[in-house]
Amino acid sequence: MASRAVRPQPLCYQGVPMRFLPALPLIAAIASTSPAWADGSTCADPLKPMLRTELFFGRTIGDRFGVTDRLWQNFVDRELTPRFPNGFTITDARGQWREEDTVMREASKVVIIVTADNADARQRIATVTGVYIKQFRQKSVGMVAQAVCAAF
Repeated sequence: MASRAVRPQPLCYQGVPMRFLPALPLIAAIASTSPAWADGSTCADPLKPMLRTELFFGRTIGDRFGVTDRLWQNFVDRELTPRFPNGFTITDARGQWREEDTVMREASKVVIIVTADNADARQRIATVTGVYIKQFRQKSVGMVAQAVCAAF
């Protein structure tokens, strides 16, 4: 029987390959700055530079579905709506990722928030994710943030 070469797994710290760790301070600095357009352009009227944030909220607690529709709506009413009264969008989603050798799947909610990009908005986003993590015993809330041109 022929033996197969086993590809070594990269060393990781909290899921981030070690080879990327030196770049994390730079990535964090870029993520915390105001929108900067690489080509120096600005948004065409009526669009304005804004921050678009997608938040990925898992609904499993431990190994069971735990964040029911009622619990989710209570969270929206108590945490999201007061912090983002100008609005946001919620969609149902199915998350998937690999945890060691197992493919994990989870019912999720994706919240899209488009706001002015400032320290206050970023703090409100951080507060909402922190409350969810604590309230529903989550490992994390996924987040994607990007500078965009938007109008409402």
